[in-house]
Amino acid sequence: MIRYSLRCDKDHSFESWFQSSGAYESQVKRKLVSCPVCGSAKVEKAIMAPRIVSKKGRDKASAPVEPSVETPATESTPLMMTQERELRAKLKELRDHIVKNADNVGERFPNEARAMHYGDKEHRPIYGEASPEEAKALIDEGVEVSPLPVLPEDRN
Repeated sequence: MIRYSLRCDKDHSFESWFQSSGAYESQVKRKLVSCPVCGSAKVEKAIMAPRIVSKKGRDKASAPVEPSVETPATESTPLMMTQERELRAKLKELRDHIVKNADNVGERFPNEARAMHYGDKEHRPIYGEASPEEAKALIDEGVEVSPLPVLPEDRN
């Protein structure tokens, strides 16, 4: 997953996550990326600082990176707070739907997903656990996978 800082033609800044740089380009070309403030589909990448990890920090960097739901202090408005609550509610609803309607295969997820992809097992909705390396290997093989959203209240 790649996180881009984006800016619309009305100078609103926001972030979004994409499967790859190609996925970003494709979605922008099809006008599927729009500003959450004004709805403009005229969006481009903003300047970003690279995330550099030292040798000592690699263990921490291998942990999955989760999208930040915080907004910059300059843009903290009641509208943005309302949008954040709505987004969290929708993410929770999505995750709850998946958990209710799919089988939890736990650590067997990479093997189960791969077996279904190659036709060795019947397709069915599943979810489970995979390391970042296992998830990347699945994606590289063409297996369609997506991470389940993790919400702040899940960490308590």
